[in-house]
Amino acid sequence: MPQTHPAIETTTTAAPAPPAELTLEERLTLINTEMTARLDEAAVAYEVNTAHIDTEPVDLADVVIVPVDTEPAPLLDLYPTPVAALLQRAHHRLLTGGWCKDALVDEDGARCMLGAIRIEARGDSGLEASAAAVLLDAIRRKFGDDVDSVPSFNDAHGTGRVPIRMVDQAAGLADARGL
Repeated sequence: MPQTHPAIETTTTAAPAPPAELTLEERLTLINTEMTARLDEAAVAYEVNTAHIDTEPVDLADVVIVPVDTEPAPLLDLYPTPVAALLQRAHHRLLTGGWCKDALVDEDGARCMLGAIRIEARGDSGLEASAAAVLLDAIRRKFGDDVDSVPSFNDAHGTGRVPIRMVDQAAGLADARGL
């Protein structure tokens, strides 16, 4: 006898409409929500996985150590020639003591380019004049012959970044000249 099978009804439905394209803001919001959920889940997993580990509280006084000596590092003698060494010391003084404009020394002790050279020349006016001449030459090489003097160049800047860099470059120039 032939077997009969119950009739299977098949219904066809239309394919779902493709989702509307999301804007960039909507996609970013969706990704942010998903990542937040993942991070929350990871945080819970971390807490569960490390709950059995015994830890002792740490006293920050045992961990945080401050240096005893806060003086600037000693200046290395990079240049063997006197003018180059003077310009190197002036550069270091500007970096550590501060830079100023419109005065040789301001009320805080910061110095202009010429003020740093003068204090580092330690009274040797010939050495001071040679260093100022090399510095002016270095400035004119970089910025043209329009620069009248070291003080006018120094005072033309709002920050010490360029003047301090020029003192460093002048030290290299003096060394190259053997001064």
